Amino acid sequence: MNFSIKNWKRGSLGLCVAALGIVGCSPKANKQVDAEQNLRPNIVYILCDDAGWGDLSCFGQEKFSTPHIDRIAKEGMKFTDHYAGSSVCAPSRSTLMTGQHTGHTPIRGNKEVHPEGQVPMPGNTFNIAKMLKSAGYTTGAFGKWGLGYPGSEGAPNAQGFDEFFGYNCQRQAHTYFPLYLRSNGEKVMMDGNLKDAKGEYAHDIIHKEALKFIDNNKENPFFLFLPYTIPHAEMLTPQDSLFEHYRKVFPGGKPFVNKNNHDPEKNQEMRFQAGAYGDQEYPRAAFATMMTYLDIAVGEVMDKLEEHGLAENTIVVFTSDNGPHREGGADPHFFKSYGPFKGIKRDLYEGGIRVPMLIKWPKVIDAGTESNHPSAFWDVMPTLAEITGATIPAEHAVDGISFLPTLKGQHGDQEKHEYLYWEFHEAGGRMATRIGKWKGVQYNLNKPKKTKIQIYDLSVDPGETNDLAAQHPEIVEQVKKIFSTARTSNEQFKFKGDTYMM
Repeated sequence: MNFSIKNWKRGSLGLCVAALGIVGCSPKANKQVDAEQNLRPNIVYILCDDAGWGDLSCFGQEKFSTPHIDRIAKEGMKFTDHYAGSSVCAPSRSTLMTGQHTGHTPIRGNKEVHPEGQVPMPGNTFNIAKMLKSAGYTTGAFGKWGLGYPGSEGAPNAQGFDEFFGYNCQRQAHTYFPLYLRSNGEKVMMDGNLKDAKGEYAHDIIHKEALKFIDNNKENPFFLFLPYTIPHAEMLTPQDSLFEHYRKVFPGGKPFVNKNNHDPEKNQEMRFQAGAYGDQEYPRAAFATMMTYLDIAVGEVMDKLEEHGLAENTIVVFTSDNGPHREGGADPHFFKSYGPFKGIKRDLYEGGIRVPMLIKWPKVIDAGTESNHPSAFWDVMPTLAEITGATIPAEHAVDGISFLPTLKGQHGDQEKHEYLYWEFHEAGGRMATRIGKWKGVQYNLNKPKKTKIQIYDLSVDPGETNDLAAQHPEIVEQVKKIFSTARTSNEQFKFKGDTYMM
């Protein structure tokens, strides 16, 4: 590996007030400001990529275990009714960053830019990183971005992150042995992966830089965003003893072969830029290995916080960006990655959007608690704003509701959503909403003769097997109203014929 990373510490921003004829900040005042800021919790938000509701042992996974992730549940709170922002990567991240669901957030689908990157989030977009940075937090992102190509107004350093290391482009993140990663926009060459060698595993490299971020910012409040790529798409890991162990445990499964990897006209650079998945003879073993790597990484993050005495005053969140995938040889049916639900990635049924969420905050959350409060990615911004005292500008309309009362165990004070809403611009166009116990789903929006609204009662039918639309026309009408009013126009992402457009 050939690079050097620049680390710097940004001082806390204090507000000095002139009073009683005294102007400026005295050393004593500075110390007081620093002490007050250090009381605010650090925030570590771990976002894994394409892990389903059932991919954690604390949510029912039986074929492998995730003890370090489960520890967050044992020492904190488990959310059973939490939802991703979308059923694919970029829009899900956009809802998280902006506090707006996919009817309002600027990035509502995966849209590519070549040779590297995706359609950028507008430069004036208010987001979590900018919010926390303005409140005196040092901000860092380590992993996969996908909200703007390098140098664009949507690149992470232009969107409020002091430090970024990882994949700027989510298409390049299809490979775990890339030709390069990016540090604050600059290429970091992975020389050990040249000529299709497998010498530098991106997950390990990104994870180590994230741990350094904690080391370098232990004296200041920080926001560490960890959008790890595991267990997304390519089923490749180092050929180590862990993989060999799982290869013996899971010798079956259909081998995955990508014909692009064997096309003599496509060199390594072309395949890397196109996001070609690597071949894998034992994809089931690779998936279990990757989930174990993820679990170990989460354990090391928590160990690092304890090493610096930060664990008591740090909020640790673990979740996933959407439901499980089946690309690259992945087998969500074998692992029952979708849990008790129907659907996988790209579906707006529960299996595609309901995701695990665990939160540990020792000073506030009682250990071993559980909540069925329906929440979604767009609730994170107002929750963190309330926790940190950060301000959301009045002109930035959020769809989220703070779930801080739930974290405190004050369930009677918890405001509830009138509805949750999703839209999806692939596979013919899809919409979904949750209204209390009711779920409305509509597929084939771009085919008016085939499209219809489906209604499910999640309280008795979480697997969405019994469509009750004929029995509950009043719920159908509620869903129609939501679908016709919950979204604003967006030229980049619209349905054919402007179905349900305002």
